[in-house]
Amino acid sequence: MLLDVQHIAKSYDGIDILTDVSFHLEEKQKAAIVGINGAGKTTLLRQIVGEEEPDRGNIIFPKELRIGYLAQYQDFDLNTTIYRAVFEVNQELLSLENSIRAAEQAMPSLSGDALTQKMNEYARATEQFERMNGYAYRSEVTGVLKGLGFSEDQFQTEAAVLSGGQKTRLSLARILLSRPDLLILDEPTNHLDMDSVAWLENYLISYPGAVLLVSHDRYFLNRIVSRIIEIENGTGTVYNGNYDQYTEKREMLRKAQLSAFLAAQRKIEHEQAVIDKLRSFNREKSIKRAESREKKIAKIETPDRPVQIDTDIRLTLTPSRESGNDVLMIEDLSKSFDDLMLFKDFDLLIRKGERVALIGSNGTGKSTILKIINGLLPADSGMVRLGSNVEIGYYDQENQLLHMEKTIFQEISDEWPAMNNTRIRSVLAAFLFTGEDVFKRIGDLSGGERARVSLARLMLSNANLLILDEPTNHLDIHSRAILENALRSYTGTVFCVSHDRYFINRTATRVLELSGQTVTSYSGNYDDYLEDKARRTENRMAANTGGSPLSSNTVKNQSAAASREQSGKETLTEKEAWLLKKQEEAARRKKENDIKKTEAEIEKCENRCSEIETLLSDLSIASDPVQCAALTAELSEMQDKISLLMDRWEELQL
Repeated sequence: MLLDVQHIAKSYDGIDILTDVSFHLEEKQKAAIVGINGAGKTTLLRQIVGEEEPDRGNIIFPKELRIGYLAQYQDFDLNTTIYRAVFEVNQELLSLENSIRAAEQAMPSLSGDALTQKMNEYARATEQFERMNGYAYRSEVTGVLKGLGFSEDQFQTEAAVLSGGQKTRLSLARILLSRPDLLILDEPTNHLDMDSVAWLENYLISYPGAVLLVSHDRYFLNRIVSRIIEIENGTGTVYNGNYDQYTEKREMLRKAQLSAFLAAQRKIEHEQAVIDKLRSFNREKSIKRAESREKKIAKIETPDRPVQIDTDIRLTLTPSRESGNDVLMIEDLSKSFDDLMLFKDFDLLIRKGERVALIGSNGTGKSTILKIINGLLPADSGMVRLGSNVEIGYYDQENQLLHMEKTIFQEISDEWPAMNNTRIRSVLAAFLFTGEDVFKRIGDLSGGERARVSLARLMLSNANLLILDEPTNHLDIHSRAILENALRSYTGTVFCVSHDRYFINRTATRVLELSGQTVTSYSGNYDDYLEDKARRTENRMAANTGGSPLSSNTVKNQSAAASREQSGKETLTEKEAWLLKKQEEAARRKKENDIKKTEAEIEKCENRCSEIETLLSDLSIASDPVQCAALTAELSEMQDKISLLMDRWEELQL
């Protein structure tokens, strides 16, 4: 076992963040910690690496374990270049390289024995450098830096002048090349474009050590991890599998927990109903049975009702009116900044109901296109035209449309003055702003809180064309899923920029790739885009080598056959389910009828017993031995019959 976390608890200012979190990590295992924003994920990582102490519990790992930790925010000032900052992670190789360079500079000015001695030192150093794979290490440094989005012309840039995102990428490069036994990464895909995230995925998949990470990138989690630790309500639950498998198992577990709770409640209610019925018979044997059942109720183990904090935003997107079929037309659009050409001759037609995702590397101009459409930036050339009855709702990742000096309440009330206070508070409550929170200044909010305000504005806009710039940034996994569901049921049109591949997979009907100043269109979601792009590449390679291109029709036919087969399976299952439901309903009705008949028989026998007891109390009958014996025998028979009917009634009730 590489890492053992035992019953960790942590609170701040009397507020419990973690109450009982336990899990373990084996060598080479790759796991993720998930949970809503504020659940305590980063707090847990800080305790594992020793930056904080838990209030309770233990964290156990081997003394010699080497840990590499990437925090969400990096704040350092390295007085060196990007390349040197990464290369110097291996101090022994750095020392050898410095010795080699010093020897090279000294040898031209030496002669005789001094030169011979220096040449020998140089030979030994270069031999050791080569033995330690120093020249390959240089290639590895280059590969990691390029993989994380640094171009070679940036290698000699001073690390001190980098932006926060660049410093995070540089720190990640340093940690990866230090090759620790355990990599602990807090949101490692932040500040990475799609190509860099894909590179990091492949790097971590083949990484020889263990990996523990926090990430909201579900596609990333699906590809890398084999264990999920969910933190909810301060406690940890461990699931084996990737993200999709975790969501399935989590839903099954929650259903099972709720089912167990409801079953226990039904059992108690049922037992109480039986007890009440037994007491209503008002016979000694029935009362004893009721008392016996009361003792059983006291022994029934009742599981706690599954607790789930309401942390989900409630988002419904509804267009105010229907647009024309042609929603957005772009012709010959071009834009450059100084000598940097972002894109040129860009043409696009988006039709009503489409959900189009624009992807590409950082700096290619994706957000610029959205800003031009919204009139926030001028184009160098070209035309942008909206179709008839088109009303835009714009969500920008930088929250430029929000007024930093206003409160949340003012942001909504000033934009929609006709809304009364109750309606405004209701809308804000749907986005988790309640009580005094509505009077917080926009400028004082976190990134996630500002994102929720922007989503509230978007919901109120009633637009029929949504233009979204990185809408999942700052949202936790649950909020992303809610946004996805809202977009999937949205009847208007969507044009978005996103690097969230899972989000694109769930929402997009078309993918546009901006690369090399041009845009290429692919039908379908992100997985369809990958498949289509690979097929086009293979076709080009086959054409260049004189081979036979792949037939897309063959792929489509196979897909259609598989779809038909699956459809047939679903139809058969539905039929079986329908028959089973009918059988269950018939069995239920029969049991209800049997219970009613048995109760009627019991009542009939009880009434006859009462009649016999009344007759036996009559002196004229009591003095007649023959008649008295007959009635006494009948009374005994009725009581035996009641006992048998009661047994039958209890069986039916159970």
